Amino acid sequence: MRNKFAVVWIWLCLLPLAFDLRSVETASKAIDVLLTVTSMGAACAMLLIAPRFARRSRMRGFVSALFLLTIFGSVATQWLQGNDAGNYARVVLPFLLMLLGYFVGCRPWDAQRLAQIERAMVWSMIASLVFGGGFGMAMPGGIDTLSIRVVPVTFLCLQGLLLHEIVFAQRIGKLAGLFFLATIVIEILFGTPGLLVGTVLLIAYATWLAAPSLRAFFAAGLRAATILTLLIAMATATATFFPTIGAPWMKRLSLVQDAPPARDPVLIARLAEMKDQVDQTTSSAMSTIVGMGYGHDYRYAPSYLPDLAGDISEQDFYAFKKWSAGRDFWVYQFFAGGVLFGLALPIAILWALWRGSRAYRAWRHSTPDAPWLPVLGRALFVLAALPATSIGGNPLGQRFPGLMFGVALGLVVASYARIAHGIHARAAEAAGRTPQQSAPFYGAPPDMHPQDGPLTEIRPANPPRASGSLPAQ
Repeated sequence: MRNKFAVVWIWLCLLPLAFDLRSVETASKAIDVLLTVTSMGAACAMLLIAPRFARRSRMRGFVSALFLLTIFGSVATQWLQGNDAGNYARVVLPFLLMLLGYFVGCRPWDAQRLAQIERAMVWSMIASLVFGGGFGMAMPGGIDTLSIRVVPVTFLCLQGLLLHEIVFAQRIGKLAGLFFLATIVIEILFGTPGLLVGTVLLIAYATWLAAPSLRAFFAAGLRAATILTLLIAMATATATFFPTIGAPWMKRLSLVQDAPPARDPVLIARLAEMKDQVDQTTSSAMSTIVGMGYGHDYRYAPSYLPDLAGDISEQDFYAFKKWSAGRDFWVYQFFAGGVLFGLALPIAILWALWRGSRAYRAWRHSTPDAPWLPVLGRALFVLAALPATSIGGNPLGQRFPGLMFGVALGLVVASYARIAHGIHARAAEAAGRTPQQSAPFYGAPPDMHPQDGPLTEIRPANPPRASGSLPAQ
């Protein structure tokens, strides 16, 4: 809290990549380099001034070890496979930013710093959404060019935060509800079924998270059913009264119905990519163990040529070749890192999400006054948007979402460790046991003494005192 430039570093770390132009063909590489270097430099500055944990945490150690295994394992795979160095650097950069964001978020920050970090995250997501929509409108063709590539990958992260405000915080319910409905309108306008499915999954996740008992589950389920009914009514009314907006949806439905295998050609193309990635990875023992590497080329699997015969020519089918992050996060991780290095990051994310969610459900009702509990809830919803977003593509294919998901993962792990330690210390005091005093406590300043007590973090820093009394040391 003593660094007067900390707020500047926070905003320089989280905001610049919200204006990422990497997906625009006419973008200047100098701008991309400037945005990335600024964000990474500010993240390093935050790590230099950040407080450190004094106690170990199994969850933090486990997640950090798996994350580092993914990054350092990618270097080993790159050395073994000999892929193009430039393609490797471009694809692995979002994962490096995610690692930096994780270390930035996984610190025992003061409550004021946590509020500043969360505020910067929210406004960065909003800026990304506004910038993406504005740029799409400025492109030739106007609103007709708006598509899924204009909607930022962090769109579901913003929806998750709004759901937290609606279901748990209940402070600005009406305003959050209006913003949430606005995000649904955006999904309908852009004709993005993947995002709608992700929204439904987030609503189901919020329902489960808010219902630790059967009675609460029915109450939360009724609320979720009301929201889903409202979404269906909005989609139906939009398609009825605005035919031009409903046209992309009807076109997609007609493609699904007219396709010979009764499937969506877009889905078939994605399956063809994933099939080729799996075939390449399982082609040898070494590739199965260490993967093909980030930035490795992949194509369409030849077995899917008959299914796409009416939508793409044979020449274009075999000419297709890509090296960027695949459209499916889970398959591409196996493709890039194999069994040894590719499964580590998905396991770390799912483990942190599962442990944090179960703990949040229990603590929200047993210890609702625990500090950092709201921080844990909001970070869980941002992190839950990663598997929800993976339905429509690879959320770690771009730099900005990689940074956001990394910070969210760090906040989940750090908040979980701090709350768990405080609750265990509180239980030890209640049982009359002497707390362990061999090391300082989470987030404690260097000059803190063991006799100051183990509940420093779970109690107010300056508790109320009688009039005229001296402040506590």
